Amino acid sequence: MPSPPAPPSTGLRIQPFRAVRYDPVLAGDLSHVVCPPYDDMAPAHARALRRRPHHLARLLYAHDPNEAAGQLDRWLRRGVLRRDARPALYVYQQQRGARITQRGLIGELDLHQDAAEWILPHEDVRPHAVAQRAALMAGTHAQLEPLLMTYRSTKSAAAQIVHRATGRPPVAVARSGALTHTLWACTDPVEQSLITSGLSGCRALIADGHHRYAASLRLRDRMGPGPWDRTLALLVDSTTGPLRLNAIHRVIPALEPDKAAAAAAEVARVRPLPEGPRLPGPGELVLAGGGDAWSVTDPDPGALGAALAGRPSQWHGLAAAVADRLLLATAWSVPDLPGAVLHLHDAGEAEAVVRTPGNGTAVLLPAVSEDTVWDLATAGVMLPRKSTSFGPKPIAGLALRVFDPAA
Repeated sequence: MPSPPAPPSTGLRIQPFRAVRYDPVLAGDLSHVVCPPYDDMAPAHARALRRRPHHLARLLYAHDPNEAAGQLDRWLRRGVLRRDARPALYVYQQQRGARITQRGLIGELDLHQDAAEWILPHEDVRPHAVAQRAALMAGTHAQLEPLLMTYRSTKSAAAQIVHRATGRPPVAVARSGALTHTLWACTDPVEQSLITSGLSGCRALIADGHHRYAASLRLRDRMGPGPWDRTLALLVDSTTGPLRLNAIHRVIPALEPDKAAAAAAEVARVRPLPEGPRLPGPGELVLAGGGDAWSVTDPDPGALGAALAGRPSQWHGLAAAVADRLLLATAWSVPDLPGAVLHLHDAGEAEAVVRTPGNGTAVLLPAVSEDTVWDLATAGVMLPRKSTSFGPKPIAGLALRVFDPAA
């Protein structure tokens, strides 16, 4: 067997690990225990899933980190969850019918001190959410779902190995809705080294999981050397399979749409849309409610400058900044409090929520381009919170990172 190539000295560093996975003999059909992405579940749905005996929601949505830690420990002792015998990089694929919607690599991503040069967040975070994620990680000594990250590779070796791995028997298969989720384990050290060397010099953009990434950094800095130096991550090569990028829309339940349009007209150009709600074009927002709709364009420069005072100059061209700072905060005085604003990933769903009069106002946003996100992240400019929706996101539960007590 040929000697594996030397590991890269710069760029992303992803390492094989011994994943903790459900034993289907004891846990049952994996489709009944894996969990939708954390941010994609309504509280009522999470509560319903927590009633299932071995569902991962019992850990992800536990009321107390100690409660989750105890549950995780019991599942490990009973064999419901088992640690793989050999370190692996895991190939993860989502498929809808015959169409592959996502394919990437799951491993432990190194958070070495110069990692900030290679790992690019692009959205701001809420401190209380970071604290919650950190408490769950510290309490369970585990990372239960991977960060979703995208990178641009110039080498084909990793892609070839990933493709080759999908021709082998999978180690896990689960269904969620119309999607089939499949996991393969790549345990060959030579293949692992070829994959890791293919990431040399690459940067990765965090597509989803900013709060979990910030929580990992917080624990790394507080705890010192140890398992906190790495984080569970799914890396998707956008040169072979780009992620989908959509906007995230706002719904303000307590705001009447006609009053919203009148107040918006004081700081921007507002025009009625007789044909009703539609997706906005570049440089446009669409207000909707009670079956009516308005186009919002051309923000007043003085009002926008005052609303974005102290913010990066690049924010002036971002729809989310205009929506959140100029409209919600300035024109409408919507408080930054839980429940005051709902964030929905589907424009049709957002419009449907407010279609009945009295249910509030929706603000529909255009999607930002991936190149714009990369350019801003590379320049160190964070986008406003809830600006982007990369997908498809991975389900949680096929491969967990539970810290080895010996680590």
